[in-house]
Amino acid sequence: MSHLGLDFWRILGLSVQVSGLAVGLSACVGIPAGAWLGLSQSRVRPVLRAAVYTGMALPPVVVGLLLYLLLSRSGPLASWGWLFTPRAMILAQFVLALPFVVGITMTAVAAVPRELGLQLRGLGASETQVRWTILREARTGVLLAVAAALGRSLSEVGAVLIVGGNIAGHTRVLTTAIVLETGKGEFAFALTLGAALLGLALLVNVLILRLDAVRGRHD
Repeated sequence: MSHLGLDFWRILGLSVQVSGLAVGLSACVGIPAGAWLGLSQSRVRPVLRAAVYTGMALPPVVVGLLLYLLLSRSGPLASWGWLFTPRAMILAQFVLALPFVVGITMTAVAAVPRELGLQLRGLGASETQVRWTILREARTGVLLAVAAALGRSLSEVGAVLIVGGNIAGHTRVLTTAIVLETGKGEFAFALTLGAALLGLALLVNVLILRLDAVRGRHD
């Protein structure tokens, strides 16, 4: 296999690893948080909603800069030793993806008719059963939340470049490699990487739509 071929597969593999873990973590945290916000009648809900929507507009370079300051040798998290590692890149993508999962899940859950919850409680369902049923009814929105988080993660450049350093064979992912290869004038390789990025996003979104269709038939 050629040198470029090895580079391509390393870059693709790391991109899948970093974005996959970041989206998986954001889903584990964000879906329950979004469901709670969608159903909550708490007085702090408007404040939390505003914070979530603000998070959806966070500039990636600002997130990258803040994480860099936290993880650098003089930062409070220096002992972690994460700077210029894939872990720092996962953390950056997690921070950027989480508001999308929370916000879209919250909107999807809030759109489910409240009468459903009342009916379920009237039939003797527990609060856990009520929340789970409402979340299942909002599954299309939840899957959209995961897809949006994935798109945010896969397309991210600024934050991962700052905290990851774009180190060959260590922290170079598809987006940062495209920037590098374009700057070097290696347009053919940059286009190949771009096609791989688009193909990866398309594949995952097709799988998500397929999963939604299968769940819909089973309900």
